[in-house]
Amino acid sequence: MVTLGSLILLVGSFIVGMIILREGLFRIAGDSMNHWLQHYTKTSVRGLITGTICTGLLQSSSIVTVMTIGFVSTGILSFYQSIGIILGTNIGTTLTLEFLSFSVKQLSVPLLIIGICLTLFKEKNLISSGIICIGLAIILLSMTGFESLSASLSNSKWFLSMINSMKLYPLLALFIGIIFSSIVQSSTATTVLAMSLLSTQNIGINEGILIMLGANIGTCITGMIASIGSGEDARLTAWVHVWLNIISVGACLPFTSYLGSISQQLSSDPAIQLAHASVLFNVVTSLIVLPFIKPFQSFILFLHSNKIS
Repeated sequence: MVTLGSLILLVGSFIVGMIILREGLFRIAGDSMNHWLQHYTKTSVRGLITGTICTGLLQSSSIVTVMTIGFVSTGILSFYQSIGIILGTNIGTTLTLEFLSFSVKQLSVPLLIIGICLTLFKEKNLISSGIICIGLAIILLSMTGFESLSASLSNSKWFLSMINSMKLYPLLALFIGIIFSSIVQSSTATTVLAMSLLSTQNIGINEGILIMLGANIGTCITGMIASIGSGEDARLTAWVHVWLNIISVGACLPFTSYLGSISQQLSSDPAIQLAHASVLFNVVTSLIVLPFIKPFQSFILFLHSNKIS
């Protein structure tokens, strides 16, 4: 019970850190994000690049997806334009994992002190920079807590039972990723937890990849919620996010072990291996879908459009 409470507390603090980090980044780059999303998405390639950059800067695919749905609902962006952006968000969110995979946790306390000091100034950009530092410090502290918790979980009977079940039934790891990401509404938090479990050797790379793949599907719930009452095109954009991830994950499942092997060749650190696997999966799947955006658009319209052709 104490372990479960600690997990909830750590996940909560990680999400709070992400929210604070996004707030600081949005204060600095928010207007630019709006401008880019509106004016640099005329083609699918430009939409993918813009979606990647915006997500990388805001450290959140969910935020960019929600912004895109908002623009589609008001007619600023078309449904077709939104598809390229959604492809880009899947790539952009992997930048966060790559950054967090490095050993920078010792910077958490200095960042917290610097952040608090910067917020005491009156200049807007200094305050925003301080907010970014505070958010990042909370995230890094939470990650340290994840690793400590992961180590202590090795003595937990229910946890060991779950790990053994995942090894016997690999798809269980996928469903755990979907459910956990749906609850916390953050694929990053879910994958970071998997990275911590990998670092303490509680799970293997294949289980970690399956959790990451599940997190990609689970995080779609944010866009679905944002599309409620926003018009048909906005609803269709949310479905793009859902089907993109379902199809991509389904196509990747038979090759999970190969993805794990490639990631292990790129790094000896288990956490970095999972971060690399996330990059490879999202970049490859987005680039494969990119030339087929028109057929993919027709597929979404066929399944979910209420309009009579």
